[in-house]
Amino acid sequence: MTRSTNPTRRKLAPMTIAMVAGLASFLAVGTAHAQRSFNPERDSGVWTTDFSKHSVDFAEIFSGGVPRDGIPPIDDPVEMTLAEASEVLNDTAPVISISLNGESRAYPLGVLMRHEIVNDELGGVPISVTFCPLCNSAVVFDRRVGDQVLDFGVSGNLRHSDLIMWDRQTQSWWQQFIGEAIVGEMTGTLLEILPVRVEGFAIFKERFPDGTVNAGGESFGGFNQGYLFNPYGGYDSSAQPFLFFGDLPAEIPPLAYVVAVEDQAWAIDLLRRERRIETDDLVITWAPGQNSVMGASSIADNQDIGNVTVQRLVDGELVDAVHDVTFAFSFNAFRPEGTLHQ
Repeated sequence: MTRSTNPTRRKLAPMTIAMVAGLASFLAVGTAHAQRSFNPERDSGVWTTDFSKHSVDFAEIFSGGVPRDGIPPIDDPVEMTLAEASEVLNDTAPVISISLNGESRAYPLGVLMRHEIVNDELGGVPISVTFCPLCNSAVVFDRRVGDQVLDFGVSGNLRHSDLIMWDRQTQSWWQQFIGEAIVGEMTGTLLEILPVRVEGFAIFKERFPDGTVNAGGESFGGFNQGYLFNPYGGYDSSAQPFLFFGDLPAEIPPLAYVVAVEDQAWAIDLLRRERRIETDDLVITWAPGQNSVMGASSIADNQDIGNVTVQRLVDGELVDAVHDVTFAFSFNAFRPEGTLHQ
């Protein structure tokens, strides 16, 4: 259950200051090639994970430079009304918008930049709202597996530069980009990915006038000014992704934005030109009015990446489809046989 909070707080709470320092070390942690890949015999440390079970090579897993939950997830979310959120968010602020069983909530990417995971409940459904800044990947999961409800944290490890989550119930490790357990008891298990949109705050307000907005966590003092800034300033103009050793796409910059739907992706630049693309069963549209988060330090000053909707024709009606606005290198890494349309 989320609680309301005062969104007009302007000073960073002490925990947030420590968190910002951790994020700075995350990006400053030596050169990529100086990092050692994970070795369970050497690096198991605090983990009680069953490392005998894994579906990926441990040589692909690297420490991102922070310990387990050094980037702290939110387990005690608080919420704001739309009026309260409008005092601190501009209309083009990017939010993950979710609507389940008649209840709607926006999760500002500025909050998720600092926490990466929010364990919440919406419309009676336990969900994990996740964002990997290094892949610009926003994915929302139903966190029920069988009769268990899992709580997720940030492992501190990366694979293909993507967040590896861990669950507190079995200490299995999960690949955020695809929602699959790759190490531990749950290896091979897939979480259900929910169809959501990342859109400008003004659009969320228009679509869901009775919606609420995540304001961070109670443990972190609710919303603070730090959530309006990007600690990874300039990352989306980098030539090389952080701690990524795989093949880079040859025909497009590795950190170009693309819209990924299963094994196909469309470059944002293409969508910006065409505004609407139709396939056999998909309708993809683009409209201005949403800032990216991975450019300038101030999110409000970032480029207009635009609002993307992806819908699938089902029984003659268009319904929202699972998709991700991510970087080209991430799509290339996790969908190496996929097709990128430019």
